[in-house]
Amino acid sequence: MTRHYFSYLALGDSYTIGESVPLHEGFPYQVVQLLRKKGIHFHAPEVVAKTGWTSFELADHILHTQLNEQYDFVSLLIGVNNQYRGLPLTDFTDEFEYLLKKAIHFAGNKPERVIVLSIPDWGVTPFAAGKDSKAISDAIDAFNKVCEEATKKMGGIYIDITSQTRQAKNDTGLLASDQLHYSAKSHAVWAEKVAVIIQKTI
Repeated sequence: MTRHYFSYLALGDSYTIGESVPLHEGFPYQVVQLLRKKGIHFHAPEVVAKTGWTSFELADHILHTQLNEQYDFVSLLIGVNNQYRGLPLTDFTDEFEYLLKKAIHFAGNKPERVIVLSIPDWGVTPFAAGKDSKAISDAIDAFNKVCEEATKKMGGIYIDITSQTRQAKNDTGLLASDQLHYSAKSHAVWAEKVAVIIQKTI
């Protein structure tokens, strides 16, 4: 009897590749490890993400990259660089919907197998010292509202990790050494949320 291995595509930016933490400690790899420990067989995740990418840059890269036609699960976490660069929310709304449709297509047109993670709040990090952290938080909330509404409208799964990232204000252990991105400890929290959803769906 041949064993079935599940596939997982992770789309995003620095938060998906786990900037400033070892590759295997980024949440996509931790998701696969958690599921393997439960006896669910997964290939290594395919990660299409780069530090600094906006929603447009991710969409553009997908257009020019040869990916598999289908994956069992897809995660999407994007938008922080749109917010950071002060790009319009209206443009992001269109681009996010496009990315979400692509993600659903990659998931074999099964929206319940697409998991959207909310955008972390970098406004609480030491990197943001001297900036208006409330304005950053408010803007991230507005971007996340777009993500949540589109995901629910299209039948995907939306999970909030923003509230967890805001705890970094009082717990520097949640941050990576660069004091901007998040540590393996934070990625583990996000991975647990994703793994629970995948396990329920399988």
